[in-house]
Amino acid sequence: MKSQWLLILLGMSMILYACSSGGDTSNPLLKTFNTPFQVPPFDKIQEGDFLPAFKEAIKAQEKEIADITSNQAAPTFANTVEALDRSGLLLNTVSAIFFNLSSANTSDSLQKIAKEVAPLLSQHNDNISLNKELFKRIKAVYDAKDKQNLSGEQSRLLEETYKNFIFGGAGLDEKQQERLRDINKELSLLSLKFGDNLLAETNGFQLVIDKKEDLAGLPQNLIDGAAQTAKEKGQEGKWMFTLHNPSVLPFLQYSEKRELREKIWRAWTNRGNNNNEYDNKETIKKIVNLRLERAKLFGYKNHAEYVLARNMAQNPGRVNELLMQLWEPALKVAKKEAADMQALIKKEGKSFKLEPWDWRYYAEKVRKEKYDLDEEQLKPYFELESVKKGLFTVVNKLWGLKMIEKPELPKYDKNVTAYEVQEADGKHIGILYMDFYTRASKRGGAWMDNYRNQYIKDGKDIRPVVTNVFNFSAPTANTPTLLTYDEVSTVFHEFGHGLHGLLTKCNYVSLSGTNVARDFVELPSQIMENWAADTAGLNLFAKHYKTGEVIPPALVDKITKSQYHDQGFATVEYLAASILDMKYHTMTEPFNQDVNRFEAEAMKQIGLIPEIISRYRSTYFAHIFSGGYSAGYYSYIWAQVLDADAFDYFKQNGVFDQKTAQSFRSNILERGNTEEPMELYKKFRGAEPSIQPLLKRKGLI
Repeated sequence: MKSQWLLILLGMSMILYACSSGGDTSNPLLKTFNTPFQVPPFDKIQEGDFLPAFKEAIKAQEKEIADITSNQAAPTFANTVEALDRSGLLLNTVSAIFFNLSSANTSDSLQKIAKEVAPLLSQHNDNISLNKELFKRIKAVYDAKDKQNLSGEQSRLLEETYKNFIFGGAGLDEKQQERLRDINKELSLLSLKFGDNLLAETNGFQLVIDKKEDLAGLPQNLIDGAAQTAKEKGQEGKWMFTLHNPSVLPFLQYSEKRELREKIWRAWTNRGNNNNEYDNKETIKKIVNLRLERAKLFGYKNHAEYVLARNMAQNPGRVNELLMQLWEPALKVAKKEAADMQALIKKEGKSFKLEPWDWRYYAEKVRKEKYDLDEEQLKPYFELESVKKGLFTVVNKLWGLKMIEKPELPKYDKNVTAYEVQEADGKHIGILYMDFYTRASKRGGAWMDNYRNQYIKDGKDIRPVVTNVFNFSAPTANTPTLLTYDEVSTVFHEFGHGLHGLLTKCNYVSLSGTNVARDFVELPSQIMENWAADTAGLNLFAKHYKTGEVIPPALVDKITKSQYHDQGFATVEYLAASILDMKYHTMTEPFNQDVNRFEAEAMKQIGLIPEIISRYRSTYFAHIFSGGYSAGYYSYIWAQVLDADAFDYFKQNGVFDQKTAQSFRSNILERGNTEEPMELYKKFRGAEPSIQPLLKRKGLI
């Protein structure tokens, strides 16, 4: 998912642009970037450059804001609203590089700098959003909006800017504003602390195996990767498994050693919950209570109301309605899945009760028994390079896009690959970095982010620089990187976010690309996953890494028939996390309970069966406690309603139909936040979305 670090900068985009400053001319962050396409000069930037660059960039934007507020001319859209949108280029440049590196290639030094920078940025953000003279000018323009002959995009920028200031505290009294500053500063530090603790806990556990018989059931590529990890950690001749997803998930799926599955599962699901220096429970309490207090400053009953007022969902009631509409049918299917697995355990002559650490192992056995489909049968057809080429072919067939590798561009890690994205006629669209392999310096998960957002200045279209980051196992001496089917979907998903950032055509940076409502941003990403599942898409990239053989129709048929497999589990664990998120953020009184007890009670209330836990337990729920998804984790399922309905439209016309693809591009991918999301969707689809395609796709009806 897209990183949310830079939302601290008044909700503006991350812009990497040729910048100059009167500051330290030896600091590469403060110079015009003399690189192809003006990408970051990663090879010249030192960690010590960041803090002075942040301070210089803050000063630069302070001057830009002062120029706006001291302007003696009457406030206009151009000299106030547009001028504000154009301000802060240098700060956004420094921030984009720093926070992307902090996520993808961090270090103790960068983490220390982040703790120094967070309160500086929080204070600077508040100094802008609480600037009385600035808001006075914006309000004057807003109050006279009907007299200004603004374009649709200008009207949208004015509306969003005014809302930013209202939600930033411009309408509060002086005492409330002072408290808001303190809350924002503390929240910025707590968010960093939560993420740092989680990274430390994830990196701090290793399951070391020294007996070959304890590897029973594990696929050879996983064994080879574990041997390589052990060797790198100075334990050659052994096998090391970690809490990074490419290691822990297949271990749970294939290991025949139940006691080892339990051991690694307990470590994985208790990250941040070990009553040590990295424990996140007290941090969660502080975050929840500060968010509640802030919401009440603005007159909202809870944090969810404060957040959702600006999303498509609009209020917690609509979110809960959607979640519960899916919960009952999903839970019913999950119970049936659990019963099937319990029956299989009995069939094997065993008497133990199915536990969460057994689920993935027995779900895989059920898949083999029911559909004659083994995940390991698929992986040879999903070699990373082949998947990537297939993905590029898909977007070429849809929109004529070309991906040209640019090895000469500077990179922050040797395993990063840079591409120039071009139109069919060779016209430059943007730059895309792809970073595939897991490492200790990278936070978990997968995401898209920007080094530069697109916008137009003085008639020139400033094109974007985008990054896709993943956590896949690196190739070994014996085997290339072979992906699971879920990992293939992840590649398509994040590339969909990338397309949203790359293809945008907006005038204003704060409206362009992925700067849209949280429950709309997942539409472009999730719809791309459909081409990874459709036969027409699979045939483009699913080729055996040894023989080059296209995936056989019989295997594709098995994939199609097994599409409903484990959907009860997948939907229930996701919905449980979404409901947990809403439980925390619809509280109207301060949270003083034990975190584990609160979580357990929340799951009991919805009837979550003991064989399944929430996809994210509270203490490692980074989306909501160190990312930008608080009261917003539901947005994935909200967007699934949109993407299922949208792809159903594609299927009606042909999955590579040019007219449908162009409509999706011109009405969704290019438009950013220049119009209300539902209006954009209706322009593409001709109607509001139906939930039926999603229920059908998941096998819930």
